[in-house]
Amino acid sequence: MDSATIVRAAQAIGYEKFADFARDLRDHFVTQITPYTAMKAAAQSHRSVADYVRQSVDNDLDNLNDLKSRLNVQQVVELARLVHRSRRILVIGIDFAASLAVSLAYGLVRLGCDAEAPVGSTGSLQSKVRILTEKDLLIAISFGQGLRETVEAAQRARRQNVPTFGITDNDKTPIARFCEQHLVASIARTSFLDSYVAPVAAINAILVACAHSQTKRALELLAQSDKEDGDGARWFRETNSRGSLPSKI
Repeated sequence: MDSATIVRAAQAIGYEKFADFARDLRDHFVTQITPYTAMKAAAQSHRSVADYVRQSVDNDLDNLNDLKSRLNVQQVVELARLVHRSRRILVIGIDFAASLAVSLAYGLVRLGCDAEAPVGSTGSLQSKVRILTEKDLLIAISFGQGLRETVEAAQRARRQNVPTFGITDNDKTPIARFCEQHLVASIARTSFLDSYVAPVAAINAILVACAHSQTKRALELLAQSDKEDGDGARWFRETNSRGSLPSKI
């Protein structure tokens, strides 16, 4: 089909530019595609395993570059201020996103925030959301169609007037629609597994903003951690053949 015909067809259904149509089409596939359909499509290219590995790394770099180009730095700074104003922070992430939620919550705890990434049954999660107030903050992490428990947690928090912030992969996901604010980090994949490189980078940016928005407090807490870790048995210590620690260089 002639490219001009495609452009006219896109305009006929209401798009000003073909790029707008292409973006919406991509967002549709991102939200609807499943791990099975993604891997099936990848397998049809009949590449070598090494080619798939290289393609995966290239895809990760593309996702990072996309985050860099579209990241609203001021929004991240404002989120850091909200974090420090909040009495308690609940970070919701399920399945693969659970690792992201735990990482963000742990980093916030290291900075002196009362943060938690709850695990367990649906009832336990709902109970933790139920006790949140307008003085707290809920951060929801989910992508594509959105996992039901994460989306419903964001909806419940909004009904309770709890501030909500979402981390998701485009502006039309349920997390983007139901959270007051959201940050977009692409998880576009080359095979069955979503690429979480960009969301990890986004979380790192949030933690950096939280640390440097209250530098003095962060340094005091990290200095205390350094002292406790240095005096304790947190780190692996290699011994020599006589069972004693090697001398320091």
